[in-house]
Formats: sequence, structure tokens, C-alpha cells
Amino acid sequence: MLTRSPLAIEFASSEADIPEALWRECFPPPLEGRWWYATLENSGLDDQFAFLYAVIRDNGRPVGIAPLFTMDVDLGLVVPPLLRPLCALLAVIAPSLVRPRTLFVGSPCADEGTVGLLPGVDRAAAFRLLQDALERKADELSAAMIVWKDFPQSYTAALDNLARECGLFVLPSFPGAVADVPGACKEKYLATLRSPYRNDLKRKLRRSAESFDAAVEIVHEPDAATLDVLCDLFRQTFDKGTVKFERLDRKFFEAIRRQDVADFLILRDKSSREIVAFMLCFVVGDRLINKYIGLDYRRPRNWSLLFRLWDAAVDFAVARGATSIQSGQTGYAPKIIQGHRLVPLTNYCKHRSALLHSLHARVARNVSWSTLDRDLAIYLKAHPSADMSRPR
Repeated sequence: MLTRSPLAIEFASSEADIPEALWRECFPPPLEGRWWYATLENSGLDDQFAFLYAVIRDNGRPVGIAPLFTMDVDLGLVVPPLLRPLCALLAVIAPSLVRPRTLFVGSPCADEGTVGLLPGVDRAAAFRLLQDALERKADELSAAMIVWKDFPQSYTAALDNLARECGLFVLPSFPGAVADVPGACKEKYLATLRSPYRNDLKRKLRRSAESFDAAVEIVHEPDAATLDVLCDLFRQTFDKGTVKFERLDRKFFEAIRRQDVADFLILRDKSSREIVAFMLCFVVGDRLINKYIGLDYRRPRNWSLLFRLWDAAVDFAVARGATSIQSGQTGYAPKIIQGHRLVPLTNYCKHRSALLHSLHARVARNVSWSTLDRDLAIYLKAHPSADMSRPR
């Protein structure tokens, strides 16, 4: 005799439709909570993403939240280099094949995927029920793919089991990056660095200090004129990047500056008072999240703005009692020098077409950190033991 599960899924179109208490319990620090999803909903990103949420209920009582979004995703971001010319060709002749409408579990801008559950909820049962609901929702939204995006190792056992039961394939993602600040102490942070990196970092900072005198400011809610400059610096940095998932404009920064958790770490040229770099920071629990940066690339290279900004961020983390700094994906070469450790993140994927699912799964078996990012490939060639891409 079959027993009906007490769990059920319902969908919400806004974070505001979900009780505040459930957000607090399901997304505690250091996770980006309700404030983050409210910001995204109010940032004018409708041309890129559509946001929704799965609320998990147990006998009618809400016990979990799974943030979701849809996007026409560029598969060229993850395919091995040899297949990128083919993706470029298909983008012209059959764009839906290389930019499929995709229903994601996670956030387009959070560092890690999260499904928040209250204590005692059967995770395996909740994930299986959620996958079934996602497949129905994907059909409703004409989404060709379902992806559980950028989930950390704490989810591996549950999602590996889900993949076996529901036929998902595994795709390594760009790793996250976290730098430890033991005891919220700068000297202890420096002691964690390998000697060559510590010496390189100190050399860059010394040469930069000889080239220009920086003034550091922590601004909680920048005014309109300051925001204009910050947005310009962010655009300069965005344009330099090789991997672009989300595009943010002034409306995002106007929304995020109103959040209590957000601070802007600003570097000025002390002599001219001009802003030359900034970092958008969130201190959540004992973690500082280095979210977005902006650099003035018109300044001399020997100013080493990225490293001066990082040095100021470490000081800020120490002052706020943070014991780690999360700096997200991509841009790995400087992060390695700064002492970040690579955090494995994994995507779990299913294509609604059996044929295309098989083809995507075959390509995924050849994806690794080295194929995703040139900086990682160079680093892993010298340090192969550091490669924690998921085994196929």
C-alpha cells in the first residue's frame, strides 16, 4: 500500500510572499537571505531573469525555501575550448540549442546554491518532490533544462542520490574562493599564505604605496554623485571580464545601497580625492562577502589597485570580526596570490529532450576546472593535487 508523502510544493512569485520567519530560519548567516532576493527583484533584471520560489510544506506547514530563476543560458560558458567554435556556429543557425531556456535552483548572483530547510525535514524526500515539481514547472515555462546551480559539497550526498534516481548529469562549476582570516587577525591571515605568495603580495603593496597614497573609506549609503562614479568603475571592470553571467546597472546599486548589510569600501587618491576603486561588501555573521568590485583601469598599473583594495578589505574584515572572506567565482590568478582556497561547486542538470540530455551529459564528462578557466589551468598544471573537480 502506497503512503502519501506529507510534503508538498507550492510556488511563489516574490520573496515577499514567503513569511519572514521562514526566511530567517532557512537562510541564516552567513547565507545571503531575504534582503538579497528582494534586492534582485527590484534591480530591473527582468530582461535577463525571471525569479520565483518553491515553498516546501509539511502537512501544510512551510518548512523550506528553494529560490529559483529562469534564464536563456549561454552554454559556451562551460563547454571545453575545442567545442566553443561549434557553439558559436550553432548560436547563428540554431540559437535555442546553445541558449536553452533553463530553470535554475539557486540564485544568479549568490556564490552558492541553497535550498533552505528547517531542522528535521527529510532532505532526500524534499529534493525528490522538488525535482518532480520542477519538471512540471519547466514544462509550463517552456524551459528545456533544469539545473541545480553551484551547490557546495555539503549537498553532494543528497544531490548525487537525486541524480541517480532522476537521471541528472553532473557538471563541475567554476569553484568559489574563500580566504580564511583566523581569529579575525591580519597577521594570522598573512601567516596562512604560502611564502612566495606572501612575499609577492607584500611586494605589490609596497610598490603601490610608493606610487600613490590611498585613502580608505567605508560608505554605507553612497550619495547619487558617488554612485555615478562607482557604477562607471564597475562597468570598466565588467567589460574586462571574460565570463559574464549577470549584467548589473545603476538600478541594482541603488537597491543594494539601501540594505543594512551592504557597505562600500572605497579607495581614493588622497591627493586628488578621486575614487579609483571600490568593493561592495556584506558582513553576514562571521563572514565578509566580497561581492562586486570596480577598478579605474586608466590608472597606472603599478598602483596595483586590485591588491590595495584587497588589503583594505582584509583590514575591514578584521575590524568587523569576520574570520573569512568569500570572493566568488572567476578572476582566480590574484585570488590565489591572496590566499583564497578553491571551493568545489557542482551543477546537477537535466535536459527535457532525451537525445540532447545524452549529448550534454557526454560533453559534461570532459568539463573540469582546467577547461573552464585559463588561470585555473595554469595553476593546476603546477599544483595538480589542488584540482577538486568532481570525478566523472
